[in-house]
Amino acid sequence: MFTGIIETMGKVAEVSRASQGGRLWVHVGPLAKELRVGDSLSIDGVCLTVVAVKGDVVNFDVSQETFKRSTLGELRPGDKVNIERALRVGDRLGGHFVQGHVDGTAAIKKKEEGQGQCTMWFSVGKELSQNMLEKGSVAVDGVSLTVVDIAPSVFSVVLIPHTLTNTTLGLKKIGDRVNVETDILGKWVRRLQAAWTGREEGLTKEVLRAKGFE
Repeated sequence: MFTGIIETMGKVAEVSRASQGGRLWVHVGPLAKELRVGDSLSIDGVCLTVVAVKGDVVNFDVSQETFKRSTLGELRPGDKVNIERALRVGDRLGGHFVQGHVDGTAAIKKKEEGQGQCTMWFSVGKELSQNMLEKGSVAVDGVSLTVVDIAPSVFSVVLIPHTLTNTTLGLKKIGDRVNVETDILGKWVRRLQAAWTGREEGLTKEVLRAKGFE
């Protein structure tokens, strides 16, 4: 479990892929001194397990499913990635609960630079946008953010200068893909609502009225 508060940016050393998965090597800097085999790290929002540490380079096994569902397979040596260690019991929860289980990817559609902030718009599949709420939480490349606006296949967030400087989101360009994990609470609400109504549609006035609510 993570919080979406990025600790540092690492640099990809190597990526290898095979039919059943692959491996990822990342330079993590001084953070390597505190890591042990078996520890969990969020790499661009994906929860991975440390399998080896050599100097400041950490090695991870990556499943084929993870490559398929995330952007990790698109990484190249030299690329920057967001890094966060797993949440410890008693730590402050500065962002929101992030599992590191990426739901899918989104593409940057538009960037609007403003005074002291940047609004970034993403194109995303409807199955993901259905789990989002305005002013709800979303993790983008592992960064805890607040949804500003949402439509069936588009959502936006506002990035402050600190986020732009200290995460890879400040390096992203229009068309770049990012990993998206929707809020776990939103997913559970949708699952329970679907079981209650027998439908995957939103919780509308008609649905509530049919259930006896006026």
